[in-house]
Amino acid sequence: MKMELAMYQALRAIDVPELKAEAVIQALESDMLTLLATKSDLTSLDQRLTAEIGKATAEIANTNHRLTVEIAKSDLKLSIRMASMLAVTIGILIAAMKAFL
Repeated sequence: MKMELAMYQALRAIDVPELKAEAVIQALESDMLTLLATKSDLTSLDQRLTAEIGKATAEIANTNHRLTVEIAKSDLKLSIRMASMLAVTIGILIAAMKAFL
């Protein structure tokens, strides 16, 4: 309220008509109430963002765990396939050696 009064007095001091000075102050006050953030607005935003970050962090950790499990499963499958191919290859080589001996 002090700022509005000071601005009103400053406008009147430079010979701005009273109605125009009041209109300027009302427009300024309206903009300040609708466009500017207050401390409580920023605190509320901070709390919401902190909560969202917490949720996102939990989701990332969950996804990371699932990916680790899937990679471990794939690693096991690849190891089994590799061992199977190696066993088949050795069997073919042994059969081929017996055939030529």
